[in-house]
Amino acid sequence: MVGKPPGTALRTILKYAFAAFFALAGANHFYRPAWYLKIMPPILPYPLILVYLSGALETALGLALLSSRLERKAGWGLAALLLAVFPANAYMAARPEAFPAFKPLVLWLRLPLQFVLIGLVLWSVSGKPVRGKTRAD
Repeated sequence: MVGKPPGTALRTILKYAFAAFFALAGANHFYRPAWYLKIMPPILPYPLILVYLSGALETALGLALLSSRLERKAGWGLAALLLAVFPANAYMAARPEAFPAFKPLVLWLRLPLQFVLIGLVLWSVSGKPVRGKTRAD
């Protein structure tokens, strides 16, 4: 594709995949709140409200990826949300006996992969022109 930044097709595929993933994962917070309550670190107040709030944000930000006007803000919002839920993933990794459906190694590998996911989300929304120029890869 002449005139398009490198990786445009892959960015677009990722953006739509992330939109579907985050919208469905966020909706799942309302369908299975008990599972999300189980992974909530006990130090956090109002766990059920936090489960619903994170689910609503995840769904809304995932859907916002589909808007060319909102996609960058949605990407940054998802990056912030992924950082905000990191303690829940760390809590799971520290308590593998409470999550027998997952091998402990998988729980620990999720931690660095969360940062890879953040990078991919941001990269997927970074290829649009900015003030007449194209962002570099």
